Amino acid sequence: MVVEKSTERHPQTLAYGALLVRETVRVCANGCRHQDGTRIRRRAEALSEHVLPGASVGYDVMVHVGLARRFQHRQREEIRQELEAGHGIRVSSGEVSRLDRRFLDDLRALHEERSPQLAAAFAQDGGWPLHVDATGEGGRGTLLAMRAGWRKWVLGAFKVTTERADTVLPCLLEVVDRFGDPCAVVRDLGRAMIPAVADLVTARGLDIPVLSCHLHFLADLGGDLLKSGHDALAETFRRTGVKAALRTLARDLGRRLGPDIASARTSFVAWQKDETAGHQLPSGQEGLAVVRGLAQWVLDYPALSTYGTFPFDRPWLDLYDRVLTSRRAADAFLRGAPDDRAVRTAISRFCRALDPVAADQEAARVAAALRRRAVLFDELRDLLRIVPSSADKEHARSPGQILTPEEAAADLRNIEADLDHWRKALLERRPARGPANELRQAIDDIIAHLDRHGDSLWGHAIKLPAAAGGGVRLVDRTNNLMENGFRDFKHGERRRSGRKILSQDLESLPAEALLVENLRHPDYVQILCGSLDQLPQAFSALDRRRQDALREQATPITPRVADPEATTETASLPAADRKAVRTKTMDDRVRKAARSRAPRTQRMAG
Repeated sequence: MVVEKSTERHPQTLAYGALLVRETVRVCANGCRHQDGTRIRRRAEALSEHVLPGASVGYDVMVHVGLARRFQHRQREEIRQELEAGHGIRVSSGEVSRLDRRFLDDLRALHEERSPQLAAAFAQDGGWPLHVDATGEGGRGTLLAMRAGWRKWVLGAFKVTTERADTVLPCLLEVVDRFGDPCAVVRDLGRAMIPAVADLVTARGLDIPVLSCHLHFLADLGGDLLKSGHDALAETFRRTGVKAALRTLARDLGRRLGPDIASARTSFVAWQKDETAGHQLPSGQEGLAVVRGLAQWVLDYPALSTYGTFPFDRPWLDLYDRVLTSRRAADAFLRGAPDDRAVRTAISRFCRALDPVAADQEAARVAAALRRRAVLFDELRDLLRIVPSSADKEHARSPGQILTPEEAAADLRNIEADLDHWRKALLERRPARGPANELRQAIDDIIAHLDRHGDSLWGHAIKLPAAAGGGVRLVDRTNNLMENGFRDFKHGERRRSGRKILSQDLESLPAEALLVENLRHPDYVQILCGSLDQLPQAFSALDRRRQDALREQATPITPRVADPEATTETASLPAADRKAVRTKTMDDRVRKAARSRAPRTQRMAG
């Protein structure tokens, strides 16, 4: 070997600080070359184990940046300042972004390289249920994710232009090719997801349960059942301006109370507890505080929401009920109003604010129909024992009670039997004729959903093979695993970016960012690299293997989406196109065309 070159570098690492390194690269004196034509070189292995190729920082710095950026959701300037103040390492904000991107790329590559070992863990478990779902923001930046239900690992993350069956299927196939066939699939009721999963099962020749998320089933049914009436009530409130009038009244009375508002509030609380007061309003500042409290009580209708999401909560119906209740109460207060003119004026103003809705006969009809439909929906939700706000409350059992898999499977069979009995009873309650057309249509809608999705609502008990210990293990009835993961992910991204609306962020975000969630699972980290402290060494070894593979012309890494049609652009205006059309040249071209006159022959024909 002879010396090819000698260089001096100043790499920065967390382990050793800023270094002064002189590296001598040697090449074969006989001109030997690899299969790709490059000369055979020998570099300093000790340096390549610690320092990123082509960079001035170590692998430990890259991991530190990646974990801070994606794991702790810190902003670039925070990371830059922390590196300089705590470790004496100076990097620019742009370098933080580049290291973060490289961290995500290496994490994806290591995840894919370890797929045989991850698949072996699933084999020990007796299989793995596939949970699949997608998320976006304002119809942009759609992220498709797939998790192993029992281990809760993210197995695949993809950016898709739009959620369509022909874009979802290649991603499903790639994950299954890497990790083996799942023992079940849990999906939502989207128009893309249903056919994509069906095509996956057909393509792989699988005989597994394809399960509809019970939460999505209820949300889909509830939307069809309740949305039109709920939206009609919302439009009534927008048209009448009741909320604005109540807010104005509360603000005006607050200003009227002025510096006495604290004592008036105390008097208002005391008035609530005074059973001897009856329906009498107090006079003076106390009376104004009571009227103000009535307006605020109506405006506080969101407090009635239990789950925070429609159709499990119906906030506009809650507001309507509070309007009616408080308007009837106001009549009683008017009869017992004191001679205090200011208080009588305030309670009369309160009544006038409510009257546009309270006296609306069409709103009353809509609310009555919505309430009847909501009763049917709540009956079904109670039968399925679904609590949207928590994935841990799937069964109506006492707190802390733990079910064996066999008991849980029996519990599911009971739920299925109860639902079957309820369906039959619902058909008996269905009016055959007469004026109850609205109730008849509601029951028909429920029966149609049960007929359409009933087969995919059951089959969660999976029999494990003898090699995995036998017995039964349940698949989650909901996709809360996915929904909660997306929610936490977006919360972290908002912290990292400082923006509430993530449309732009999700468009530019690498899909690999979803894989970082796996680093919270010790069993996954053990397979990936042993421990998080060993992640820099794992990335270093990965880079050396990749370089060796390139020199030996090894088989390239399988592309993320093999089907070229899966990358077909179907979004109406993705980010790349916006850059193309949002130019002065385009504006000038269009405006010039608009100003041009039609050819003479066309003008004559016109």
